[in-house]
Amino acid sequence: MSVEMTTEKIDRVVVRFAGDSGDGMQLTGDRFTSISAALGNDLATFPDYPAEIRAPAGTLAGVSAFQVHISDHEISTHGDAPNVLVAMNPAGLKANIDVMEPGTMVIVNADSFEERDLTKAGYAANPLNDGSLSAFSVFEVPMTSITTEVCKEAGVKPRDAERSKNFFALGLVSWLFIRPTEPTITWIAERFGAKPQVAEANTRAFRAGYDFGETAELFHQRYEVTAAPFASGEYVNITGNTATSWGLIAASQQAGLPLFLGSYPITPASDILHELSKRKEFGVRTFQAEDEIAGVGAAIGAAFGGSLAVTTTSGPGMDLKAEAIGLAVSMELPLVIIDVQRAGPSTGLPTKVEQADLLSSLYGRHGESPVPVLAPKTPGECFAAAIEACRIALTYRTPVILLTDAYLANGTEPWLVPAVEDLPKIDIDFATEPNGTSPAGEPTFFPYLRNQETNARPWAVPGTPGLEHRLGGLEKADGRGTVSYDGENHELMTNLRAKKVAGIKSIYGDTFVDDATGDATIAVLGWGSTYGAINAGVQRIREAGRKAAQIHVESLNPLPEKLGDILRGYTTVLIPELNQGQFIKLIREKYLIDAQGLNKMKGVPFQAAEIEAFILQHLGENQ
Repeated sequence: MSVEMTTEKIDRVVVRFAGDSGDGMQLTGDRFTSISAALGNDLATFPDYPAEIRAPAGTLAGVSAFQVHISDHEISTHGDAPNVLVAMNPAGLKANIDVMEPGTMVIVNADSFEERDLTKAGYAANPLNDGSLSAFSVFEVPMTSITTEVCKEAGVKPRDAERSKNFFALGLVSWLFIRPTEPTITWIAERFGAKPQVAEANTRAFRAGYDFGETAELFHQRYEVTAAPFASGEYVNITGNTATSWGLIAASQQAGLPLFLGSYPITPASDILHELSKRKEFGVRTFQAEDEIAGVGAAIGAAFGGSLAVTTTSGPGMDLKAEAIGLAVSMELPLVIIDVQRAGPSTGLPTKVEQADLLSSLYGRHGESPVPVLAPKTPGECFAAAIEACRIALTYRTPVILLTDAYLANGTEPWLVPAVEDLPKIDIDFATEPNGTSPAGEPTFFPYLRNQETNARPWAVPGTPGLEHRLGGLEKADGRGTVSYDGENHELMTNLRAKKVAGIKSIYGDTFVDDATGDATIAVLGWGSTYGAINAGVQRIREAGRKAAQIHVESLNPLPEKLGDILRGYTTVLIPELNQGQFIKLIREKYLIDAQGLNKMKGVPFQAAEIEAFILQHLGENQ
């Protein structure tokens, strides 16, 4: 007797794909995301990579996961808990089952639950048989065997055919949530066009997964998430690293300068190097250096030569670049340093997220060497933040640190492609004439005479006639730029550099304040990637009939001019951070506000529920 199939419209769903690092979970999640983006869903993703590069197959250390939240309305997080878990093996199930709530759906590759796989995952008994999954709706699907069977006619070996089982899973979930098949089949043909057998195997596996959902009568219901209401325009699904790369390119075009990247590969920043290396049509030059010091050194040389100079890294690389950044501070050269933060210290958890580089970015150099620090709040915002970092560096002749993190770098969201004519202009005023007179009365160039408005020194391209000058790490005399060992001059130059940074007026991300009623007593203050969870947590509080405000800061040095006055308008200020409490130190010190912190260092982002509980706790204390 056939089972009647029904379709239910839902406003949102969170799906998590999990399996071995060789099971293609990132690719599967990315394709499901892309299909959903094309359908017009709002979405947010969380690729969860294993920290172990080559962990033994089937072990917990090797589990790779990808979580995607799709909806028919605006969302700001990847979702607290999945509604559906697709587990390709026992390790994928065991590593992720604790995040599932009772009653949610678990789809497992039943073929992988053999004794050997169970042992490697640490199971004493098969969870499919021992009742431990009774709280969930479990669907056992023989993904491996069906994939191997349907791929025989593609001419691939059984072991190679098995690798296509992730496309079977993608097909099944595409059927379950009414995603079209054509975009995936077209993508497979384009991606694997040079390997026809592989393309055929993946296509067969994908179709088999979709057909299985249609014919197996295992599922009684399908689900539909309709498009979200977006403003008109062209959208792309973008990661933070890609948005950062495109922002750097846009800045170079707006400034009319060649873009130079000096970089040493490091997780999770390497994708910026990869993306920029493909964009030579925009005059981008990328240099993969032998180490972090060489990368930043080359960028400083490019800045001296008149290029838009950038270096990318993560926390350990920032440590190695510290002295060279101090050199750029002393030379007052434009330089953009992008730190894609990860969990530390040292190698730490190299694929996991943390916000622990704030204080090192502000103070982690010897001597008094202040630099502007910016932090975007979403993957798409990385584009505008990169442009603004470049504008500040070029306008004020200073290194600028752009703090993103692994959550922003790897996560995706729909991003409205801006019109070129709407991009901010970046005016470059290279020195072209001498600006001083030598003791002999001859026209000469003083490299440290300052612009009265910005306090920036002039920028002269080497080789410009009459503008010969030298820069270096030794202190320079005010104005003339000769080496000076005079203590009075050193103090003057130190204060001038600090004054220049303190006086920077950022046109990016002015203090974000969301106080729906204007009379909330509690404000949740955040920076960087905590924005999404804070936003969702505050919305939950409001939906429950309570009041709370959200404040978000994207310029961390200098802090926004009116921030102190804004914060003093609230009885309680809460600051969630993915560290032990770094931003809260700045707020308490600068504004003498007794802010309260919520801190997390588990390598994963905040959940909206954690922010909600934190607010409720303090709402109770205020009553």
